[in-house]
Amino acid sequence: MAAVDRFHLLYREISRSCNFYIEALAIVGAWYTVRKCISLAIDTYSMLRLHVIPKLAGEIDLVKRYGKWAVVTGSTDGVGKAYAEELAKRGVNVILISRNKAKLEAVSRSISETYKVETDFIVADFSKGREPYAAIKEALKDREIGILVNNVGMFYSYPDYFTNLSEDVLWDLMNVNINSANMMTHIVLPGMVEKRKGAIVNISSLVCCQPTPMVTTYGASKAYLDYFSRALHYEYASKGIFVQSLTPFAVTTKMLACSSFASNTPLLFPSAEEYASHAVSTLGLSRKTTGYWKHALQGMLIERIPERIWAWLSMNFCRNVRKEALKREVK
Repeated sequence: MAAVDRFHLLYREISRSCNFYIEALAIVGAWYTVRKCISLAIDTYSMLRLHVIPKLAGEIDLVKRYGKWAVVTGSTDGVGKAYAEELAKRGVNVILISRNKAKLEAVSRSISETYKVETDFIVADFSKGREPYAAIKEALKDREIGILVNNVGMFYSYPDYFTNLSEDVLWDLMNVNINSANMMTHIVLPGMVEKRKGAIVNISSLVCCQPTPMVTTYGASKAYLDYFSRALHYEYASKGIFVQSLTPFAVTTKMLACSSFASNTPLLFPSAEEYASHAVSTLGLSRKTTGYWKHALQGMLIERIPERIWAWLSMNFCRNVRKEALKREVK
C-alpha cells in the first residue's frame, strides 16, 4: 500500500513538472507562429505595395521626380534594352552605352521612333579597365542625368568550377560587373547631388542572397552591387538621391542560353520585356527589390532554404547545365 502511495506521489510530481514544460513549449510555439504570421503579413503587404498598387495607382512622373535624361549601360540586349524602352515609354530621354556601335544605332533609332523621345549613345567596352571612362565623362558632362541604370553585366559561358576560369574571364567579370558601376556612379552622382534629385539603379541578382557554387565569382560580384547600393542610399538619401538594388532571379536573356530548362520555362523565368515593365514601376518605392512579383515569391523561398540545402541544390543544377553545355560544344 505504501508503495502505491509513493507511486501516485511520484506520478503527481512528474505530471506537475511536465505541465510546466508543456506550457513553456506552448508559449514558445505560439510566439514562433505569431512571428512567422507577422513576417508573412509584412512580406505580403510589401509585395502588394510594390507590384500591385503602383499598377492600379498610375505611373510616377519620372521626368518630374528625377530628370529628363537616363543613362543605361549594357542596353542593346536583354534587361538593359527592355529597361531603356520602359523609361522611354514614360517620357524619359535615354543615353545608351554598350560596345557594339551597329546595335546601339539600331536600338537608339528604334526607341526614338517608337516612343518619340530623344536618344543618344556612347560606344564603350567596360571590360577594358579604366580606358572607356574619360570618353564617357566627356560625353555626359553637359547632360542633366536624372536616372542611371548600371545594368551591364557578364556571366560565364556556362556554370563552371572556379579553377577552370581563365584569368581574362576573372578580370572581365570584375571590370564589367563591379568597376563599371563604381565608375559610372562616380561620373554621374555629383551632378545629381548638385540638383538634389536623381536615381541610381544597380542590377544585382537574387543569387547574392545565398552562396551559389559554380557561379561563385558572378554571385560575389552581384553581392558587391547589392551592398554598394544599400550603403550608397544611406550615404546620399539626405541629398535627394534614391539608390535601388534590383535583385532579379533568372530572366530569359542571352545569359541563360546555356540552359534549355531556363530558356523553356516562361512561367518561372519571364522575358526581359515582362520583367522590365514591372521593375521600372518599383523605382522610388523600394531600396532593395527583386523587381517582379514572381521573383519576389522565389526570393522568399530561397532566403528560407538552409544554406547547405541551397548549395546542394544549386550545385546539382549547375553541374547539369555545365554537362548540357559541354555536350553542345562537342556537337
